[in-house]
Amino acid sequence: MDLQQLTAQFIGADGAIALPEHFTLPRLAEMLYQAHLEAGKGDAVNIRDWDFSSAPDGEVTTYTRTEVNTRIKAVAARLAQIGQPGERVAIMAANSAEYLFGFMGALYAGLVPVPLYDPNEPGHEGHLKAVLDDAAVRVVVTNGAGAAAVRAHFAELPAAERPRILVVDSLPDSLAESWQPIAPVDGEDTGAQVCFLQYTSGSTRNPAGVIITNEALVTDVLQINEALQFTTPLRIPTWLPLHHDMGVIVAVIGVVLGQELELFAPRDFVQQPKRWVERLSRREDDPQDLHIYSCIPNFALDLSARYAAPADPSEYDFSAVDCIIVGSESVTKPGVDAFIEAFGASGLDRTVLRPSYGLAETTLLVATDRTQDRPKFVEFDRDALADGRAVPADGGVPMASNGQPVKWMHFAIVDTEDTRNELPEGEIGEIWVNGGNVAAGYLDRPEETEATFHNTIGETLQEGLPRDNWCATGDLGVVLDGHLYITGRVKDLVVVAGRNHYPQDIEATVMEASDHVRTDAVAAFAVPGDDVERLIILAERADGADADGDAAAEDAIRSAVTTNHGVSPEVIEFTEPGGIARSSAGKIARRVNAKRFTEREHAGSK
Repeated sequence: MDLQQLTAQFIGADGAIALPEHFTLPRLAEMLYQAHLEAGKGDAVNIRDWDFSSAPDGEVTTYTRTEVNTRIKAVAARLAQIGQPGERVAIMAANSAEYLFGFMGALYAGLVPVPLYDPNEPGHEGHLKAVLDDAAVRVVVTNGAGAAAVRAHFAELPAAERPRILVVDSLPDSLAESWQPIAPVDGEDTGAQVCFLQYTSGSTRNPAGVIITNEALVTDVLQINEALQFTTPLRIPTWLPLHHDMGVIVAVIGVVLGQELELFAPRDFVQQPKRWVERLSRREDDPQDLHIYSCIPNFALDLSARYAAPADPSEYDFSAVDCIIVGSESVTKPGVDAFIEAFGASGLDRTVLRPSYGLAETTLLVATDRTQDRPKFVEFDRDALADGRAVPADGGVPMASNGQPVKWMHFAIVDTEDTRNELPEGEIGEIWVNGGNVAAGYLDRPEETEATFHNTIGETLQEGLPRDNWCATGDLGVVLDGHLYITGRVKDLVVVAGRNHYPQDIEATVMEASDHVRTDAVAAFAVPGDDVERLIILAERADGADADGDAAAEDAIRSAVTTNHGVSPEVIEFTEPGGIARSSAGKIARRVNAKRFTEREHAGSK
């Protein structure tokens, strides 16, 4: 199946995306499924669902193209019986085929899936409750393995307030026969309708539901295909959490394209990185023209190199690997070098590694490197960076290129502190995007939606840029010699091991962990490490406390942060009252504190 030829029908004579009226992801999926049937490929493997809970080598359940389509339609038919179009459906399960049947089934039924996770997953209790309340979920989809935990999660609610719980693997295939596609309503713009809600993975106290429309999702799928040039037959090994935007969209692409998706859980990878590495390697029964694609956060590079490097390079054959997207967190040169050193002799081409940039507010992908220089690293002068400029300098701060913006999207680096004008190459500003892949806003948050998605740009350098409805990503970046570099975050997000953490949440946990800490006098921030960002916590001692209590307080803080947020602070420092930098308004100045900490650490290493 030539994907490029199939998707070319969605490109107009002017080269822009031109989706048919009322086009949705289910319509795209059904179109490709029928093409598979006509080609006699209904029995081809679509999903290999791995379970490592009972056996170290794993137990696999396979689903053919037709079986996957049948299971999706069975879920959709049942959801259509118990739910109403537009109603929100929480997907609460660990990574599994049933998760994807539930997600896609909700789309096929015209309901709005909200990708979440198994309630047993540690460190997410507050976030899960806040999301369920915010989304006003009335139906929950899970599987047999997660059903007990899901029921227990809602057990304390009065019976009338509990959502309807649907266990995917208890549904008979025969239900699929009663599925009917959603008929479009005259006068309604189906593309602008809500497709799914992607909740931000950071703040446990204040999560925001990003509204992904049908147009945004289909557009982003086409953009990803154009950027990566998918070639079939292909295999996608993935352990990314399906509640994460990168995880769910990568998996959905595998399902929709009808190609082989090898699926397992994040903990399975962390416990034994070899499980992912083995699935990158060519198997004896693989077709000669196989193409392998995968997607990981940066920390997986070092973990794989450390624990899965072969004693004999011939143990693996990576000649079929076309692309490994590296995103979710800053891509580091030590991580890339370690990965290539470990697996290069097994046929892994360095250029398959593609540092990339994206975010939920743009559905997923914004930029990826399509040059043959990838993965490209440049060292930038520290003082120039602090001054808002990117100047290459030996011995400076190494940064990975995230390549070039995807097609069919407007992109600009903007001076948001003063003029809102587009900045020239080499100058640092906030990344703004505009296009069909951009989300519609945040659920029930008009002010935040206006501030993020409806910005007006000032003077521009590129020709033909629109004036209004620019999405401000909250990320700082710079374009130099045609490459995008991410230099920082406006929103002060702490990103460690691929997970977003809002500093105010961590700071609240620190204050609650020990009376040794002064109220509202904590700064949590991340600084670059060799492989992943390092979480640093500065805390002022409470009035009357002295340094003798620092050690006990540090133990309590480390335990609380690790338990509640799933990340361990690398450094916890205590100061006297007033020792933490604040803004003129009295707010904790996290970036100032981070800069001082880095300078102090750098000076101490000389």
